[in-house]
Amino acid sequence: MAPAHLRGCLNMMFQLATTLGIFTANMINYGTSKLHPWGWRLSLGLAAAPAFVMTVGGMLLPETPNSLIEQGNKTKGRRVLERIRGTENVDAEFEDMVDASELARLVKHPFRNILKRRNRPQLIMAILMPTFQILTGINIILFYAPVLFQSMGFKRSASLYSSALTGAVLASSTLVSMATVDRWGRRILLITGGIQMIICQVIVAIILGLKFGSDKELSRGYSIIVVVFICLFVAAFGYSWGPLGWTVPSEIFPLETRSAGQSITVTVNLFFTFAIAQSFLSLLCVMRFGIFLFFSGWIAIMTIFIYLFLPETKGVPIEEMMRLWEKHWFWKKIVSEEQQAKNTNGLNHA
Repeated sequence: MAPAHLRGCLNMMFQLATTLGIFTANMINYGTSKLHPWGWRLSLGLAAAPAFVMTVGGMLLPETPNSLIEQGNKTKGRRVLERIRGTENVDAEFEDMVDASELARLVKHPFRNILKRRNRPQLIMAILMPTFQILTGINIILFYAPVLFQSMGFKRSASLYSSALTGAVLASSTLVSMATVDRWGRRILLITGGIQMIICQVIVAIILGLKFGSDKELSRGYSIIVVVFICLFVAAFGYSWGPLGWTVPSEIFPLETRSAGQSITVTVNLFFTFAIAQSFLSLLCVMRFGIFLFFSGWIAIMTIFIYLFLPETKGVPIEEMMRLWEKHWFWKKIVSEEQQAKNTNGLNHA
């Protein structure tokens, strides 16, 4: 529903809401943990509040113009489009939606269609973007934070302090991304965020490798340095791969394969979240501080990938996204080859 020039910012409100929700939940859990013996019941019960708000909000939420047009209700679809744009001058956008809907209606099997050669760029992005998002090592950083805070003397309160600090950094850095993504674009945020995360992970690995003594504790000075770089890493993730790992896949698919593409993105993300969570302890035992170098290597790969293969999607209407791949130095070879094959087959049949 978002207009093209605000799509990135509005899409990132998903990530902002998620980080604020996690931060709020952590604070509620900390407060109710002191209410013995029934505090956990209050914490669990309070989860009904956002569920109630979502249920009521769902009842009040209108269908999107695209959805209404797909259902054949063009008049109502145009009316909703005019309302959310605040103007009756929506002819061009409405026609684009109608054309995209008619094309989507011809596709009976979106999952089969997404495997076609002309959809290869979007499919690769739908798989690699969520994969790379998890392979930044953000979960590992968050796992390590309580240990680092304990070594600084926070002891039993380490989990609270680490959760509060990283949660606040994530939320605030998402605000930075929301303010800049539609001005600077997706690529610059992903690339600069990747470079910042690499630097932070390498520095943390060096400090832990050289200064993590036999007593298994860092000195207070080095602990402070490590926590600072962990916060800088979390901030870099919060303005780049955190929100954009969802934003980019959500805006690159044409209407006929959008549902299939989004489901692939979510599935891949959850799979790698599960895989990293299950293998983390084993990796940590084997690699120790080298685990930070392992993830920094992946970040280097994904940063190069973005630089070479992701076109800038800033300000491009979703209905016209296919033209980006046709103009890209690499993907145009794949997309145009199928188009040429179709033209050749058409001439042969003629």
